Amino acid sequence: MSKKSVLSANKADRHELYQRSVQAADVEVAFIDKAFKKYRKRKAYSMREDFCGTALLSCTWAASHKQRHATGVDIDPNVLAWGRQHNLVPLGSASERVTLLQQDVRLPPEQKFDLINAFNFSYWIFKDRVTLRDYFSSVRHSLVDDGVFMLDLYGGWEAHQAVRTKRAIGQGCKYVWDQGEVDPITHDVVNHIHFEFKDGSRLKKAFTYEWRFWTLTEVREVLLEAGFTDVIVYWQDEGDYVIRNTSENQPLWLVYLVALA
Repeated sequence: MSKKSVLSANKADRHELYQRSVQAADVEVAFIDKAFKKYRKRKAYSMREDFCGTALLSCTWAASHKQRHATGVDIDPNVLAWGRQHNLVPLGSASERVTLLQQDVRLPPEQKFDLINAFNFSYWIFKDRVTLRDYFSSVRHSLVDDGVFMLDLYGGWEAHQAVRTKRAIGQGCKYVWDQGEVDPITHDVVNHIHFEFKDGSRLKKAFTYEWRFWTLTEVREVLLEAGFTDVIVYWQDEGDYVIRNTSENQPLWLVYLVALA
């Protein structure tokens, strides 16, 4: 698809738009590589991407080094098929180092990995503490002895409010984050991604997320309960991520968590 062409809803591919608007796989691989080497004093070669979707990160990881392998796990056969066609095939010979599995992330492959990640808040689909701890425990058992689990999380008082934000992503298209209000009792929240186009057409509810809004304190505690020895917070600060033990609250913040086996 030409990047110069102006899109409309009937010409757009929601997965391509998602990758363009939400993901930055090269940046994530660079962060993963730097953080892993900081704590393990070596390079990571085997990675499992849970809730991998189109497996863009898995493919970018495999392409970043000739010894790197990736396993992407997702329960949706359709999004995996899209990823095979659009992300895996273009890798050429590097595609031989990427395996995509259609299955529940709580039923992991027997292989052990240097690194496992669950990005884009995907683990928020687990809405109770026992289920989340069971998932984290399965991740811990799937890591090598000095393995690392990385995940992300957002918060701040604006993250609890119903808001709609837009930004242009090129080709006459705008990404729309339609954030629901967090239920103060259950912490349930429903968020949507829409896409709007210059011709007035829309891809409404291109993606919908029914999550529990987990707090940073809760996730750190559950990771430790699941057997991780330490959980380091990388706080987003003016576009970079810095290690923080405490912080002032902000209207909206984003962190990476690095959990050490």
